[in-house]
Amino acid sequence: MPNFICKNTQSSLRVFIVIIGTIIGSLSAGLSAVHAADIAEAERHYFAGQYEAAELIAAAEVERGVWNERWPRLLIQCQLTTGKYAEALETYNAAIERFPTSLTLRMQGLEVLRQNNQLDLAADSNARILQLLQAAPTRFASHDNIIATGRYFAERGNDARQILKLFYDRVRDADPTFIEVYIATAELALQKSDFKVAAETLQQAQRVGTSDPRVAYLLARAWEPSDSEKAAEAISVALEQNPNHIPSLLFIAEHAIDREQYDLAESTVQEVLAINRYQQEALALLAVLAHLRGKYDIESLMRASALRTWKRNPQVDHLIGRKLSQKYRFEEGANYQRRALEFDPNYSPARFQLAQDLLRLGHDDDGWEMAHQVAEEDEYNVVAHNLITLHDRLKNFRIMEAGDIHVRMDPHEAEIYGDSVLELLTEAQAVLCKKYDIEPTAPIVVEIFPEQKDFAIRTFGLPGGSGYLGVCFGRVITANSPASQGPRPSNWQSVLWHEFCHVVTLEKTKNRMPRWLSEGISVYEERQRDPSWGESMTPQYRAMLMDKNLTPVSQLSAAFLSPPSPIHLQFAYFESSLVIEFLVERHGQDALKQILSDLGDGLMINDALVRSVGSMDRLDSEFADYARQRAEAFAPEVDWSKEGLPETGSVDELQAWAEQHQDNYWALRGIAEACIVSEQYEQARTPLERLRDLGAVTAERGGPLEMLARVYRELGQSEEEHTTLEKIVELSSDALPALRRLMEMAAEQENWTQVANYAQQVLSINPLMPTGHEQMAMAAEYLDRPADTVRSLRALGSMVPVDPAAVDYRLARAFAAMDQTDRAKHHVLRAIEEAPRYRDAYRLLLQLTEKPSQPANSQPANSQPANSQPANHDELPAADPVKESL
Repeated sequence: MPNFICKNTQSSLRVFIVIIGTIIGSLSAGLSAVHAADIAEAERHYFAGQYEAAELIAAAEVERGVWNERWPRLLIQCQLTTGKYAEALETYNAAIERFPTSLTLRMQGLEVLRQNNQLDLAADSNARILQLLQAAPTRFASHDNIIATGRYFAERGNDARQILKLFYDRVRDADPTFIEVYIATAELALQKSDFKVAAETLQQAQRVGTSDPRVAYLLARAWEPSDSEKAAEAISVALEQNPNHIPSLLFIAEHAIDREQYDLAESTVQEVLAINRYQQEALALLAVLAHLRGKYDIESLMRASALRTWKRNPQVDHLIGRKLSQKYRFEEGANYQRRALEFDPNYSPARFQLAQDLLRLGHDDDGWEMAHQVAEEDEYNVVAHNLITLHDRLKNFRIMEAGDIHVRMDPHEAEIYGDSVLELLTEAQAVLCKKYDIEPTAPIVVEIFPEQKDFAIRTFGLPGGSGYLGVCFGRVITANSPASQGPRPSNWQSVLWHEFCHVVTLEKTKNRMPRWLSEGISVYEERQRDPSWGESMTPQYRAMLMDKNLTPVSQLSAAFLSPPSPIHLQFAYFESSLVIEFLVERHGQDALKQILSDLGDGLMINDALVRSVGSMDRLDSEFADYARQRAEAFAPEVDWSKEGLPETGSVDELQAWAEQHQDNYWALRGIAEACIVSEQYEQARTPLERLRDLGAVTAERGGPLEMLARVYRELGQSEEEHTTLEKIVELSSDALPALRRLMEMAAEQENWTQVANYAQQVLSINPLMPTGHEQMAMAAEYLDRPADTVRSLRALGSMVPVDPAAVDYRLARAFAAMDQTDRAKHHVLRAIEEAPRYRDAYRLLLQLTEKPSQPANSQPANSQPANSQPANHDELPAADPVKESL
């Protein structure tokens, strides 16, 4: 965490210090508020959402003239909550005359004045608070007022760390049961995106015990970025405590918008408006819904309604823009942030959201400049700090261009496979733009990160997102490189093809498309490019397709946003791609393109589908039939039932059960797995071969095919092993173990064409694997392909090879074969510099010197290449002319 400093003037800082010293002294004197049973009862009504009951009790006590400022504060809070802003102003004006030393009341009054459009008066009152603190800080020494003081300085943009340390922590130490201090601390942490501190603080509050729904609500917000289940549980608790808790209802509405459950979102917003018809966030969300539905006149009306009571509230436009950006409408979102900044140029949330929007639109110069400004002015903003730290690393990335495709990569990785990235993206642009009749109107930026945390920070602002391989924002793609994915990375080519397809479809729809459609098309186009790419059928997917609860097409986006498990999320990709196959097969590619065009024109997805393919009910029904047919076509002769299957039985029990349930997939697989564990490979072979013959095999990791390949290898059945490995590679885009074994077998048989083919497939999965480049170089040398030899050896040389002299020597031979004598001399001299007693290198140098214009190759093209035996670095050269030539 950075070392934070106060951003206000020196005079404010002096006041700040004086106040802290005085208040700390007051705390030690043991000042505390008087807690009456009746005020506690009234507050319980409020916390339970019984606002009218709480208001009646508070109003009666205020009218009676009870000398306790908590009564008018509670009455004002009830009036603000229910939208009685004029009444709240009247209550406040009377109360502040009676309780002028209540800083808590004055802070509450700022909200009252703003909601009554008395903005000049609110500004004067804000300035008056600082004057009062400076003149008589000891008058504001209660716990409530200390918290209010911290909130005041937080609103002014003072150092968050100092506010925590000198205000909130002091109050908590003095009274660990004071709930308001936990809430204030959590609110400040959430403002700065420090979700960990917020969650820890609120968990402490829960241990104290409270019926205040704000604790559970704020905890839901703290868990939201990292654990959706815990967030849902927390918001459920908040609404159990208070079914009318407006922030929690708005939380539900926002998440319904995220899931494209727009009817649920609207009904939840209406619940809020039934409590407070002027509630600004609720009206702002109605503007969001109107925009997403293409009802732009209503959008403008809802925005105007939201600004009716506080006409320059920057939070309204910030909220609308933030939600639109979450729907990938970054251009529209950025425009709303600009509106918010017109109301308040210092409103940090809008400035930072605008910075992120600009970065996702590819406007890097403006985006990074604004992000730096936010980070400098608010050093406690965790997301801004992360982004700026990342930006420093990005400055070292190499930028490569091919037309309007701009790729940014780590220099080391760019050297190895940067050209291949450009080639693939250029092909994707040519194929997919033509297919969908679209041409991007601005450069496409692709950033590939060797570290997963950098990818996550660039993409999400925070570390995490480990399940993501790539993300497309429209014309900006971020992706994890194979280096960040462990020993079995996904095929980087399929990932980039998938993401570039998003560029095309988002461009065609102006970023107005549901996630299921976007992901479905991308996975579908992966398989069109290469049948082994993208999601494919598995036994588990088969069962899910057959399930009567299969997600209907009309609800597919929710399957991405709230999946019960990781496998359900992966299945959502697969099911969505089947929907695209179904649409293209039944209605043609033109119908799919028309759907995308209609979305770009502002139609909702269901309306676009109805226009092109018919009613949604019929589409849901017909696709369910199509999905079942696809499932039934997968290994149709197999018994897929699990009923009665022994869960923890021995091999004998499984075999006995299998005799009564012949060709049962789970029994045959279970028998094979148990036999392999006990190294009974011959016994494992029979059930695995039966599964293969029944067609019940896929490319799943650790599945029957991989088990069968292992069995054949253990049994020494090389031909059968080879055939099985080939099948795995045919079905899988990332079968690295199978490819490595195939390379090894092909090299043993000196089938260099196969070695080259397998090596190329290895490099399409992980171009950073030395084995792939070594095998490709060896095959290229035997096949007399010097250009391929150079490409692989250069990559190998950048990976800190065990024998760099041998790599340079082989490069010299390859360049010599290409008549590039100067380059050949350069590398042979590097080899000699590395290994001064390298006899073969001296001989090659002699040949290059004597015949500079000839393709000097010390061995015939079809002879054994130099790398087939360890290089002899220890023998001295036999001929003096070599020395003379040096």
